Amino acid sequence: MAHTKAIGSTQLGRDSRPQYRGVKKHDGQKVAVGNIILRQMGTSAIAGEVVRTGSDYTLYAVRDGIVRFTTKSKAAFNGSRRKVKVVSVVAK
Repeated sequence: MAHTKAIGSTQLGRDSRPQYRGVKKHDGQKVAVGNIILRQMGTSAIAGEVVRTGSDYTLYAVRDGIVRFTTKSKAAFNGSRRKVKVVSVVAK
């Protein structure tokens, strides 16, 4: 007897787990040490004061405080400038 599956079934029907990216703590919210502020692909936002970047570009707080989002102009290697979001944590 042949070992075939029924019509309509496939071996490729598995799905991967979602990544749950995005802002986890918004501007003005309190954060504790180690709280994740932003999960991202690449550096769409950069770490400011009292914020560090993880190996997967996750931004997290190093001290307790309040989250602040600002923008600044950053120079690229070719001399052009671009606007970037800066995530900082300020004291309570």
